[in-house]
Formats: sequence, C-alpha cells, structure tokens
Amino acid sequence: MDWLNVIIFPAIRSVVLIVVLLTGFAYLTWYERKLLGRFQVRYGPNRAGPYGLLQPIADAVKAVFKEEIIPNHVDRIVYLLAPALALVPALIIWAVIPLAKDFPAIADVPIGFLWILAVAGIESYGVILAGWSSNNNYSLLGALRSSAQMISYELPLGVFLVSILLLAGDFSLVNLVETPRAWWEWIWLWIMFPLFFICILAETNRSPFDLPETENELVAGFQTEYGGIKFALFFMAEYINMITTSAIMVTLFFGGYRLPLGIGGEILPWLGPFILAAKIIVLLFLFIWVRASVGRPRYDQLMRFTWKTLLPLSLGYLIVTALLAVFLK
Repeated sequence: MDWLNVIIFPAIRSVVLIVVLLTGFAYLTWYERKLLGRFQVRYGPNRAGPYGLLQPIADAVKAVFKEEIIPNHVDRIVYLLAPALALVPALIIWAVIPLAKDFPAIADVPIGFLWILAVAGIESYGVILAGWSSNNNYSLLGALRSSAQMISYELPLGVFLVSILLLAGDFSLVNLVETPRAWWEWIWLWIMFPLFFICILAETNRSPFDLPETENELVAGFQTEYGGIKFALFFMAEYINMITTSAIMVTLFFGGYRLPLGIGGEILPWLGPFILAAKIIVLLFLFIWVRASVGRPRYDQLMRFTWKTLLPLSLGYLIVTALLAVFLK
C-alpha cells in the first residue's frame, strides 16, 4: 500500500490545496477592495451579491469570456507559457509548508528551506519572459526592471533566511514549528521581520515596489500585451504569491499553526489549519495597508535602498545571529 502514501494521498492533498488557494485568491481580491474602500472612505464592491461577495465570481466570468488576442509580433510559445510559469511556483512552494501537527501540506521533506529558496528564485522568470516575448518597449522595460529588482532583493532575502536557519538548526519547516524556541530567539526574529517584509513586498511585486508594472510610467509593464485569461493568470499569480509568502512568514516568524501557549499543536491539532489561516489573513491586511498608505518610490531609490541599506543590514544581522547561536544556544 506504499503507492497510496506516495502517490494517491499527496495527489488528493495537492488538488484540495489548489482549490483552496484559488478560492482564497478570489476572495482576497474582494478583501483588498473592501479594505481599500474603507481606507479611502468609499464603499468598495457592494452590487454583486450581499456585501459584494459575488464580485470575484463576476470578475472570473468577465475574464473567461473576454476575447483572446495574440499580437502577431510576439514570440508565441514563450508568450503563452509565461503566465503559467508565473503562477506555478506560487502553488508548488506550498508543498513543504506545515498545516498542522504531523501534517505538512504535501510532504515533510528535510530540505524545506532549500525548496523555498529554489522556488522563490524562479518566480520572477514568468515576468521576465512575458516582457521579453511581448516584443513591446514597455513590456521589455518592465522585464528589465523585474530582473534587476530580483537580483537586488534576493540577496538580502536569502541572507535573512540563512539567519533563520542558523537559529533553527534544521532545514525542515515542520521541525522549525515544532521545536521550542527561547524567548530571546523570538525577539531577535521579530527584529528582523520588518526588513524581511520589505523584501517580500519586492518579491511579490506589490505596492510600493510594483515597479515592473507601474501604470504611470510603463502602461502595464510586462502585462501590456496580455488580456483575457492570460492577464488573469498573472493576476492570480500575484495574489496567490501574497497568500504563499504570508504563510511562509507565519511559519518562520509567528509559530505557524501553533498559538503561543501550544494550542493547535498537541492539545487541539485540528485547529492548526484555522490558526494558520487566521495569521495569514492578518499579514494580508498588512500588505493592503502598505498599499493604501505608502507612495511608490523611484526605481533608482529602490535599487539604492536594496544594495546600500538592506544588504549591509542583512549581513550584519547574519553575523550577530551566528554569534548568538554559538554563545547562547
């Protein structure tokens, strides 16, 4: 019966997880529009269904039935594959994220950290290839911005992850959540969180770091030549990335599916997915709050901040973390 545990059960969990993420993406758009409406003292979606709850369905129907246009000047194969390449990493990174005690999303592999680093490194390729294959000046500029931005924020992001690894002493995300931490480790991790969150904003192309697609400079950037369901795939990739990176931050910084007193672990293991979801919703609120409150910087300001501020801070943090791990653990 090993084939059940190796193939069938992981496949079932994968399908269920994808359905949950796609539903979560749809209602994250509603959640964002409602919150932005409140921030800006307006109503937000309130026509399609009670409280606008059917608005995501209306948006999906609109995207599906839009006319599919493929310009003659594009590199057709890459142009069509790019949206899928942007979406798939946001889904497969969930393979190693633990949902409850002894219940990872797909598999408890001993290289969870490496999986996150590897998949995060290919997320931007869909954007870059979309901009290049569109054979459009605005799209190409968006792709170039995305590639330069990726090189910039991936360095401090990787250094911060290595710092967490030094404290955890294990590549497994399940062990990271289950292993008790000293009080000083939590405080030291939370000091890093604001800087890590800035890197995540750049990773997900979210405001104020949505420079590869900034509409006041590049029309729609790498998405300029896309419409219909192809544009919707990029839209899905961005919002599912928000959910995915929020789940990673919850796992790394806020105890994953566990509450501070251990509830959700040994005591009530079935609460784990709900606790994880509640924490993710709080972090998604933070994404939207930043979008509503912080203006977009110039591109050169982002690059300067990444190389001259974030990278030195991340290296300094790594050095201090190594010393703390040697002398206090």
